[in-house]
Amino acid sequence: MRVKICCISSIEEARMAVAAGASALGLVGKMPSGPGIIGDELIQTIAKTVPPPIATFLLTSEPTAEAVIDHQRRVQTNTVQLVDALPTGSYRVLRAALPGIKLVQVIHVLDELSIDEALASAEEVDALLLDSGNPKLAVKELGGTGRRHDWKLSRRIVEQSRVPVFLAGGLKPENVREAIDTVQPFGLDLCSSVRTNGKLDPQKLENFFSQVHS
Repeated sequence: MRVKICCISSIEEARMAVAAGASALGLVGKMPSGPGIIGDELIQTIAKTVPPPIATFLLTSEPTAEAVIDHQRRVQTNTVQLVDALPTGSYRVLRAALPGIKLVQVIHVLDELSIDEALASAEEVDALLLDSGNPKLAVKELGGTGRRHDWKLSRRIVEQSRVPVFLAGGLKPENVREAIDTVQPFGLDLCSSVRTNGKLDPQKLENFFSQVHS
């Protein structure tokens, strides 16, 4: 079970997450809302220190393919996590401009329509990440809500997707086994439940990973 620790804010947090067993780190760029936002210079600094094969995810809310390309080139992560939908044709533009960079599309699981959205995106990207935001709000929620969504919908996406699927949204030691059993995802993604006062907590990390591997 792969685990991505998101909202990494320093080199020290990156090292702590990797030492605990993380397969991927989330580095949050400019967002309309949510936790963990850091500047592009710091994202680049942290990404440079992360050894392979650990994935470094740039979380970007840029609204066009061209802006996403510019964002990735500034920070030099090996993966781009698209937290919102992009205009039709954007994936082709991203692939051409960013060869070798993995693309992960976030799907905010709201209702049955989210299944169709996910499966369409799965034809174009390297992985999906199912989260509990709401891009339909006046101030978009694009992640980091700490809420869980309907895992039955997520399971249906996992069963039909041609690419790996990460599960996010409200995961914590108390429910992670239920999440794994219910959804059967490729990986898990979490932020707030392994933090104390906004800082990565080594004890909470250890508790989470012990439940994942139990």
